[in-house]
Amino acid sequence: MWLNLFLMMLFICALAGFYRLIVGPTITDRVIGLDFLFAIAIAFCLMSAWMNQNSLYLDVALGLAVTGFVATVSWTRLIRHSPKSDNTDAR
Repeated sequence: MWLNLFLMMLFICALAGFYRLIVGPTITDRVIGLDFLFAIAIAFCLMSAWMNQNSLYLDVALGLAVTGFVATVSWTRLIRHSPKSDNTDAR
């Protein structure tokens, strides 16, 4: 029962993340949506590892965490150094 409820909540959160990724009015909103989707994918991997008693999914979750971190940092640097940034304190 709790497992189904948790998976349903993750699915609803994934829909919210896709909405922010697609509709987001600024590029910053889209990066936040992508980072949110990475976090949800990590949660799905952890749930799969727990349900299947297989540690392979933990390695996948770790890989997703590193990839999500690098992607977020890269997009943030790109946004910060772009000439048409919506950031008011860009240097």
